[in-house]
Amino acid sequence: MKIHLVGVGAGHPDQITVQAVAKLREVDVFLVADKGSSVGDLAEFRAEILRRHVPGRPRVIEVKDPERDRKPADYGTAVLDWHDARAGAYKEVLAGLDPDTTVGFLVWGDPALYDSTIRVVERLGIEFDVTPGISSVSMLAAAHRLVLNRIGGPIVITTGRALLGDVDAGAENIVVMLDGHLTCRELVGTGRWSIYWGANLGTADEKLVSGPLDECIGEIEQVRAELKAKHGWVMDVYALRARA
Repeated sequence: MKIHLVGVGAGHPDQITVQAVAKLREVDVFLVADKGSSVGDLAEFRAEILRRHVPGRPRVIEVKDPERDRKPADYGTAVLDWHDARAGAYKEVLAGLDPDTTVGFLVWGDPALYDSTIRVVERLGIEFDVTPGISSVSMLAAAHRLVLNRIGGPIVITTGRALLGDVDAGAENIVVMLDGHLTCRELVGTGRWSIYWGANLGTADEKLVSGPLDECIGEIEQVRAELKAKHGWVMDVYALRARA
């Protein structure tokens, strides 16, 4: 048995690379995490990717995603426990497949950037390879026509959970992912930051907002709430830059 981890971008079937299409067509069975109704039409995006790029009717097995502690006393331990539980759920399914089966995992964005699939699959003890995908970070930069790094300067890619600590440490050019609480609101009023925000990038409901953070935050909150009400989910990412 072997496993392909394939990055599929943010959901639009045209965001799949030629290399990714070739890998998808080698797969006998796709395993996907069943996260319930909270993901709304993400399941349809996934199905459209397979319809567009994999001939016939590929076999898809939905695996119930284990519950995750969202307010743990120890965040790192809680995440590792969740990875172990996910791996256990996948092992049960894999045990019922033919040993010669090629298994595929569709990974939103890029498997190497703020995604757990590689760490989970490492626990299975099965040979696997990784095909990169177009990340939301790249898409954000393209949508706003940005060069992410300033000349000769660094860029920090972080999460909402770590944002304020990175700002306190002196970061001035930051990309923020996984920020369901819009932690950047804590920086409003300083007059220091510009924001380049994007949600559901590459889909028909892609939304972009940019400008001084103090002036844009209200619009971002409103658009974000509208998207979540419509779809049941929202995938957003943003860049913050200290203003000269």
